[in-house]
Amino acid sequence: MTNVEPVAADDVPVSVPPWVPPSVPAAGNRRSYLAPAHLVFFHGPMDCGKSTLALQVDHNQSRQGRHGLLLTLGDRSGSPRISSRVGLSRQAVELDSCTDLRLLVRGHWAAGHRVDYLIVDEAQFLDPGQVDQLAELVDESHVDVYAFGLTTDFRGRLFPGTQRLLEVADTVERVQVQVLCWCGLPGRLNARVVDGVMVREGATVVVADTAPPPPPDAGTEAAGGQADKVRYQVLCRRHYVHGELGPTPAGPGQLALS
Repeated sequence: MTNVEPVAADDVPVSVPPWVPPSVPAAGNRRSYLAPAHLVFFHGPMDCGKSTLALQVDHNQSRQGRHGLLLTLGDRSGSPRISSRVGLSRQAVELDSCTDLRLLVRGHWAAGHRVDYLIVDEAQFLDPGQVDQLAELVDESHVDVYAFGLTTDFRGRLFPGTQRLLEVADTVERVQVQVLCWCGLPGRLNARVVDGVMVREGATVVVADTAPPPPPDAGTEAAGGQADKVRYQVLCRRHYVHGELGPTPAGPGQLALS
């Protein structure tokens, strides 16, 4: 294909910068040209569809001929996968706090595999240094990064990985699928519930489910045989502050009289 030199209105040829390719590069060929890559962070409370969106982004990228790596940390399935509550699931690479993401990507390149983008689920669990590694891959190697994570922990505070992503990401987007508190207001905060009681102290990372609690008469078997059943529940700010996991006998928003 011949590169046609642009012509100005007065028929004077306009010089073309040497870095402009003669045609659109093949899909995913980001390292051949100085095309900018981006670090995008999608965040929100539990159950807002982050993992579903991660798999959708991967689908949209891969169908254009691009090659990506799916990464996760502590998926709800307990296996190296990205899984969503709507039933979608894909195999992924399990990370830990010691994983150097730059070496991980370079290892795939050395093995002859293209890596044009990264999908990072449960990104709130990243070490801040790992977030900086992702930024370096974007800036120095032109690898697009799409990270998905929770905004705050069970104490209502930013995860260290989330905070660093908010600081350095090129684009920050709140996932738009609305999550509701039991009262019907938008859910904003993630409560940790142990044996039916909301707790505000403990380890920052405790992987558990977001499923509704079992019926009171379900017994230990329905609770998975755990002495201390841990789950998470999304609450609005008011009910998070008051630690209310459901309506009281007096009714929501009313004072209970003894």
